[in-house]
Amino acid sequence: MFASVYNSLISRRNLITSSILGYGLSKSIPLKASEGTTDKPNNLDFSLPKDNLYAFGKLWGSYSDTPTFGGYQGVQFARIGTKRLLPLFGYVGFGNMQSRLNNDNSINIRGTEAGYFTDLKSGEIIDTWENPWTNETVEVFPFINKMMRGHLTESMPKFVMGNSLIDEPTLMNEADADLSNDTIPFILPWEKIGDQYLLTWEYSHEYTNPVTKEKWPKAHTSMIINPSEHFSFYTPVNAMNDRSIPSSPFHAGFMRTSPWWPWMKMGSNLPDGALFGRMHSYQITGTIDDIPRVVLDRIVKDHPDLLEKQSGWGQTNPKGTWEAYSEEVEPEIQ
Repeated sequence: MFASVYNSLISRRNLITSSILGYGLSKSIPLKASEGTTDKPNNLDFSLPKDNLYAFGKLWGSYSDTPTFGGYQGVQFARIGTKRLLPLFGYVGFGNMQSRLNNDNSINIRGTEAGYFTDLKSGEIIDTWENPWTNETVEVFPFINKMMRGHLTESMPKFVMGNSLIDEPTLMNEADADLSNDTIPFILPWEKIGDQYLLTWEYSHEYTNPVTKEKWPKAHTSMIINPSEHFSFYTPVNAMNDRSIPSSPFHAGFMRTSPWWPWMKMGSNLPDGALFGRMHSYQITGTIDDIPRVVLDRIVKDHPDLLEKQSGWGQTNPKGTWEAYSEEVEPEIQ
């Protein structure tokens, strides 16, 4: 979740406009301080990129001297043709995130993240999986990201994935972005309902698969891969507007679509299908209590450094499972 993170936002429709025109018929209008908020000078104006950046950093991470922790959990399904979705395994993980607000209104984000797969019945992390299509026992490849670094400005970022010479970069929140100019402002589709801000954030990648057929014929599924993640955040209005609070708690719906994971070994001559994930993510206390217990136990055992405060800011290229797999797993054919 954060990996693709990393990971991080927000959309849908303006409530008043939707009431008049019908749900889904109009773009959401950036909220200003006068729309459903009090007259306190701290209130955010979501028509301004600088306030969107501030809120983005406060939602994903914390402006305090220590990071904030969030978790996610859910189920991933197989989608093959017109057949019903088949539940395969659980998907659980966490993020360790910290933000910095700069004098030029840009923000930096840094952290770590990890994602694991679990048995649907026991909820325990699995290290091997019985592939029902190949009858092969495969080794599960968890996602471990020990360095996430990002720098966001008042222009909407584009993620450079795959081969930078031939693959088009991914625009964040493409469905809600203002594409009328070459420079797209960092404006997100916030919506206020009751005492909550609602925000949708997403990305849809399309890039060259680094797990090549020449080296990993079983793990390779296609030359082009198209993973995407889609979040719907809910965060308290008062906490977000109060600049004395360094991090805003949230809970979120979290959906994911992608080709088969490379570790599933769903190469050629197997069902043409994809994965669909139904999860939820959250940052309630911001402490390690928000990390799913099975994940925390495994992290403490195998990667305790993921729980530490990070050093340095800067910018790193986003890394997904396919990139990590191609770097860390020995080729099937030498």
